[in-house]
Amino acid sequence: MLSARMTLGWLAGGLLSLGLLGCDKKQAAPAANTAATTPAKPEAAKTEAAKPESAKSESAPAAAPSGKAIVIGHFGSLTGSEATFGQSTSNGIRLAIKEVNAKGGVLGKPIELKEYDTRGDAGEAKLAVERLVKSDKVTAVLGEVASKLSLAAGPVCQEAGVPMITPSSTNPKVTEIGDYIFRVCFIDPFQGLAGAKFARENLKAGKAAVLVDQAQAYAVGLAEQFELNFTRMGGTIATKQNYTGGAQDFTSQLTSIRSAGADVIYIPGYYTDVGNIAIQARRLGITKPMLGGDGWDSDQLAKIAGDAIEGSYYTNHYAPDQPDARVQEFIKAYRAEFGGATPDGLAALGYDAAKILFESMERAKSTDGKPVRDAIAATKDFLGVTGKITIDANRNATKSAVVVEMAGNPPMPTYVTTVEAQ
Repeated sequence: MLSARMTLGWLAGGLLSLGLLGCDKKQAAPAANTAATTPAKPEAAKTEAAKPESAKSESAPAAAPSGKAIVIGHFGSLTGSEATFGQSTSNGIRLAIKEVNAKGGVLGKPIELKEYDTRGDAGEAKLAVERLVKSDKVTAVLGEVASKLSLAAGPVCQEAGVPMITPSSTNPKVTEIGDYIFRVCFIDPFQGLAGAKFARENLKAGKAAVLVDQAQAYAVGLAEQFELNFTRMGGTIATKQNYTGGAQDFTSQLTSIRSAGADVIYIPGYYTDVGNIAIQARRLGITKPMLGGDGWDSDQLAKIAGDAIEGSYYTNHYAPDQPDARVQEFIKAYRAEFGGATPDGLAALGYDAAKILFESMERAKSTDGKPVRDAIAATKDFLGVTGKITIDANRNATKSAVVVEMAGNPPMPTYVTTVEAQ
C-alpha cells in the first residue's frame, strides 16, 4: 500500500516478533510481523460518540475498571499495499477501547487489545488468528477488511468457538463460514444494488463498462452484483474487462472500454489500482464518470489520482460531511486522538464493531464464547457511526449505504445520497 496516514508508531505497547509470518505485499514492510497490546490502565474518554442512547448517562464517571483484563484480538493489514485499511480500522478499535475503559470497562474489567499485522496475505491472516485464539486466548476477534483474508482466518475462530466480527468484509461468503462469524458492514449484494441504482437513477447511465480485479473475491463478487442489478434495471453491460491487482498498465482494457461507448465505468477494486486506472483513463480521453465500492475509501486515493478522480463516485458506509451528530462527535474524538486526521469508513466500522462487541458482552453478562455469540446475534437497532445496525439471521448487518463523490481541489469524498436497506 502506498504511504499511510499513520506510521506504526501509534501502536500501543511493546512490539512482539512474529517470525512465522512473511510478506508478499508490494510496499516495503517491517522485517517482522508485530503484535501490540493496549495498556490495561484506563484513559480519559473524549466523547460518547456512537454509543447507543440507552447506554449514555449524565451521572459521574464510572469507577475505574479493575481485575484481570478482557483480551480481544485484531488482525489487519497494518503494512503493505492496502495499509490504510488496517491502520484506520485499528485506530477506530483503539478509540472505542479508550472510551469504554474510561467509563469503567466491560463487566467492570478493562479491555486489552492484541493485534497482528497480516500484510494483506491470506496465509499470514490465518497464522495471526491462530496465534490470537490458541496462544493469546482472546475472548473475541475483530477483523479483517479484505474478504479473502476473513475467509482464510474465519474458520479458525469458528472451530475454536471464538466470536469474530469483521468490520468491513462485504463478500457474502464470509459469514457463511459458521455461526460464530459476524459483520457490521453491509454485504455486496446490497452494495452492488446501491451502485447500480445510483448509476441508473442519478447518473442516468444506460450502458456500463466493468473493470474488475479478477484475483480479489471482493471485487469479483461486487462486480457480479452490480451487473445483475444494472441489467435488471434496464441497463446494458457494454463490456467487461479484467486485470490483476498491482498491474501498472491498463491501456488495453481502457481502450476497449472507450470503444464500447459506456456512460459509466464500474471499478470495484482497491484505491491503489483505482488511482492509476483513473490517471490512465483520463490520458486516453475517457471523460465518463467512474463508480466503485468501499474499496476506494482511503485518503491515498486522491493523492495517487489527483484531479483524475474528480467527478467519480463510490458507495460507502458513511461520509465525513454527514450532518448526523453521532458522526460529527466521532470525527471530533478521532481527530483529537490521532493528530487531526479525518476518519475514513474503515475507522468508523472498526469503532462500531468494537462497540457492538462490548455492548454484547454486557448484555451477555459473560465473556464466554457461546453467550457472547448469542448476544451479538441478538443485536438490534444499534446506533452506530455508520448507521443503525441490526444483525440478521445470517449474521449480516442490515443497514443503509451512502454514495460519495470525489469533489473539490484536492478531491475529497463528499456526501451525495443515502441508499436505504432493502
